[in-house]
Amino acid sequence: MSNFSVGFRSSGAVQILDLQGELDAHTAAELEAAIQKCQKDNRVHILVNGANLMYISSAGLGVFMAYIEEVRESGGDIKIAALQPKVYNVFDLLGFPMLFDIVETEEGAVDKFSSPSAD
Repeated sequence: MSNFSVGFRSSGAVQILDLQGELDAHTAAELEAAIQKCQKDNRVHILVNGANLMYISSAGLGVFMAYIEEVRESGGDIKIAALQPKVYNVFDLLGFPMLFDIVETEEGAVDKFSSPSAD
């Protein structure tokens, strides 16, 4: 069984999800439940901090894809910060930087929520 957890924190209007461990087919439901909780609580400015995320599989990536449109339609966004280089490479290989703001630091990602969007 994989070791994975999602922690919740906030920075103003931004809901921060701290991912830890390995996000794969066995643990993807945990991230899914965390994003659903954010939506239910109307916390749609979601920042995923991947500083302690050691591995991500296609099932884990699928969770991001499953919710991004819904979150954006409700006026929010999902931004990703502080990924380990090998995890970032997986996101990059699949073109995620074209769909998501992937920022080096949590602070930089929080700032992107408060700056006017260039979209």
